[in-house]
Amino acid sequence: MTQEEVVDVLVAGTGAAGLCAAIAAADAGAKVLVVESADRWGGTTMRSGGGLWLPDNPVMRRAGIADSRAEALTYLKAAIGDVGPASSTARREVFVDTVDELVTTLERHGVRWSAAKKYPDYYPERPGGKIGRSIEPRPYDTKRLGSWIEQSRVKDGVPLAVLNDDFYELNRAWSTPSGFVRGARLVFRVLGGLVTGKRQVGMGAALACSLMEIVRQQGTEVRLGTPLAELLVEDGAVVGAVVGPPEDRRAVRARGGVVLGAGGFAHRTEWRQKHHGVPGWSAASQDDQGTAIEAGARAGGALALMDDAWWGAGVDTRGAGMNGFVLSERSMPYSIVVDSSGARYVNESTSYIDFGHAMLERDQQVPAIPSWVVMDVRARRRYLNTSLLNGRERHVANGTLVYADTLEELARKLGLDPDTFRDTVQRFNGFARTGKDLDFGRGDSAYDRYYSDPTVKPNPNLAPIERGPFSALRIVPGDLGTKGGLLTDEHARVLREDGSAIAGLYAAGNTTASVMGRTYPGPGSTIGPAAVFGWIGGQQAAGRRG
Repeated sequence: MTQEEVVDVLVAGTGAAGLCAAIAAADAGAKVLVVESADRWGGTTMRSGGGLWLPDNPVMRRAGIADSRAEALTYLKAAIGDVGPASSTARREVFVDTVDELVTTLERHGVRWSAAKKYPDYYPERPGGKIGRSIEPRPYDTKRLGSWIEQSRVKDGVPLAVLNDDFYELNRAWSTPSGFVRGARLVFRVLGGLVTGKRQVGMGAALACSLMEIVRQQGTEVRLGTPLAELLVEDGAVVGAVVGPPEDRRAVRARGGVVLGAGGFAHRTEWRQKHHGVPGWSAASQDDQGTAIEAGARAGGALALMDDAWWGAGVDTRGAGMNGFVLSERSMPYSIVVDSSGARYVNESTSYIDFGHAMLERDQQVPAIPSWVVMDVRARRRYLNTSLLNGRERHVANGTLVYADTLEELARKLGLDPDTFRDTVQRFNGFARTGKDLDFGRGDSAYDRYYSDPTVKPNPNLAPIERGPFSALRIVPGDLGTKGGLLTDEHARVLREDGSAIAGLYAAGNTTASVMGRTYPGPGSTIGPAAVFGWIGGQQAAGRRG
């Protein structure tokens, strides 16, 4: 191994954190090199919803949605609480204060933003809570990237020109007029793109592609199949890294510093068992192996929140492809979630991270891994189930999806206690008729009602389970990635255990302990902070180059 090159800023990762770091550093005049361990770029961002939760942003203001710095910080305090230095007051403040610069600069570079005007914060009733803080890129024409798109993970993403602001209504396209209209609008959008020769993608794919186009326009080199093996440390400062596969390792010195934005450890099974107590059923990229976290820790970086993740309800595909993530399906009427005994234990419509936490906590008392989403036939006929789009027959064959003509038969097939299950369904059906869930408050929050059926009265989240054939979907504590990692400060600098900063080392995204602590304040609370702190890290590293 010989030293072959010198750059100003070295960035690891091609998701939102890494690409935003690269853009910010190049904007500051730095020579930037981006390395990606996989042979495809885009990371988990490419397969995500693509939304960024960014309070008081200019896109929402232009859409007429009022917000303020004070309200945003009040809400963050109410939603997150005190979880230590990962979500310090300084980090929350700089997150909110950097939003305008990030959004307007990326807009200047060509990103076309759209406001998710009806998407609520996940705790909208808490002080400072709002509806409409999330933004996302508009559908992107992948032909703009030329042959470079063939080196991406674009096939992992949503292959249609769909927006998050479409999605909540698309899942009820067969049951409500507004859902049908939204579906028709999407069809015309897709057809319009095809007629004009565009190859449009939406959501996370649109975000990753929009950012990569900027990186390419800036002339920044992106090397695929180039993992970061170790950091170079001299006199306590990071001065570069060793990158590349074992057979072709090389040293890259970075005058300003190294920015780690290479994801978390969602698919590193031994770490998942150690820190989470489960093997992990993540929807994140398979290359999410924690290598950047490990390199930062070896260089002296402290770790925090390693026992947490961006939890939710997942579908274990048993090695047959990307694990599914159950979002709207558990919230819609004509369904409930039960544990192994046949009892409910959570508000099925709550935010996905709270749902995941509830499943893990319940499993400490009564086996709840797996749990079951039990559905009346009307749930199957009226609502889109994205978890089954990749092959209903395969899910039936491996026992993930179970059908039965009666509830008694379903209980037998699932191994539930028949009396407990019968009583659970009867009690829930009573709540559905009165419109009030006296056990868990399902449908009380504006967030609950975002994924619901407004034609169902008196509560759009509740409807009785009484018509067969019935079905049940096997769910596990899935996730969108891990949220523990290197501890960083408000400047995105990696910190040691004593609180001192490691000179030349910055990190963002799921490589770090999240500023959002153990919760999920709103849609895009993974990518929003990843982009912001990647941006800050890139600027800070560029400023050190001398």
